[in-house]
Amino acid sequence: MVVTKYATTEQIREAIASGMVSEIGESRIQSAEAKKSELGELAQKVRWRLIGHLQTNKARKAADLFDAVDSVDSPRVAQALENALAPLGKSLPVLVQVKLTDRDTQGGVAPDALEGLLRELQAHQHLRASGLMAIAPQAASPDEVRPHFRRMRGLFDRFFAGQPGAQLSMGMSSDYEVAVEEGATLVRLGSVVFGH
Repeated sequence: MVVTKYATTEQIREAIASGMVSEIGESRIQSAEAKKSELGELAQKVRWRLIGHLQTNKARKAADLFDAVDSVDSPRVAQALENALAPLGKSLPVLVQVKLTDRDTQGGVAPDALEGLLRELQAHQHLRASGLMAIAPQAASPDEVRPHFRRMRGLFDRFFAGQPGAQLSMGMSSDYEVAVEEGATLVRLGSVVFGH
């Protein structure tokens, strides 16, 4: 997935036109809305994924704009999305974001609460739990995040083993190689594609 947070519309247009990009990740609803509008029909050639925190009051907009939400981290967010999707007659694949650190600024469900949230998601008709997402803590070297990625792989195998199309989204420009070695199926690449 190409993360377009800091990319210009022209850079995104070039990336899509290359044929090498099939998924775009955006962390803010307003940014995705503006970029999709500027790209016009070209925006329809890729899948758009919300990778940032979703505020419940923006669930309707997210349901309209995105093809997947990778940051479901609470029953409240799941319910808000379900309520927004029902009148649209649309279902949405979602990834559950798992919190890997104790930092208050990082979103995600605690690993020991993951099973309960996944159980709640099963009750929603318009949401399809399709895997897990995590953001590793900042580290001096990619190998320092390896244990976090390994833990995520264990959780993924526990809850999604054998599920066709399930995704384990972890790894960014600075550590994606280690993430892939540890089992990531979807990496989020921004600066390595567009520069800093």
